[in-house]
Amino acid sequence: MPERGKGSARLAILISGRGSNMVALADAVADGRIPSADLAVVVSDQPDAAGLIRANERGLETLVIERHGRPREEHDREIVSELKARSVDLVCLAGYMRVLSREFLDAFRNCILNIHPSLLPSFPGLDAQKQALDHGVKWTGCTVHYVDETLDGGPIIAQRVVPIMNDDTVEDLSARILAEEHRLYPEAVALVLENAKLWQADI
Repeated sequence: MPERGKGSARLAILISGRGSNMVALADAVADGRIPSADLAVVVSDQPDAAGLIRANERGLETLVIERHGRPREEHDREIVSELKARSVDLVCLAGYMRVLSREFLDAFRNCILNIHPSLLPSFPGLDAQKQALDHGVKWTGCTVHYVDETLDGGPIIAQRVVPIMNDDTVEDLSARILAEEHRLYPEAVALVLENAKLWQADI
């Protein structure tokens, strides 16, 4: 989190694909729904990620740091170096499809957020929407949580409930959850930054 008196928090967003949650966060920073924040950089491990185009359209700095053929620790070390060079305070994973190494987690301990398309701790991991349908539950949703060594198991920050309809396909449910993700993620980031500000004020 930002040091006392530092001013705006500097955010980095990591993506691997279309970057729709990245766009939601970027737009929320731009219009003030995430106050006292600057978006420092968008990083992708995939050179053809559609989200890079959307970030560039918004005038954001983008970096491609490819992972293929590289040990996880080496790849993460390069990302951490680039984030530290930009004085990043908070890292937001937005469809980033690689598990972070211990080295990355230690570099930004308690300062990495992720959004997951289920009501954790239910249905962690891949294909959460299909898991929900296969289990026959009536409600699912999305969760913003801190990232730690566990799979989608870090402390929960905020959740949003989404109903499951009788005729839902995976695509239908995914689209309904995604719409809520775009609302929830900016709210959760703003909450984290506000709580950090209040904590610092008490020091």
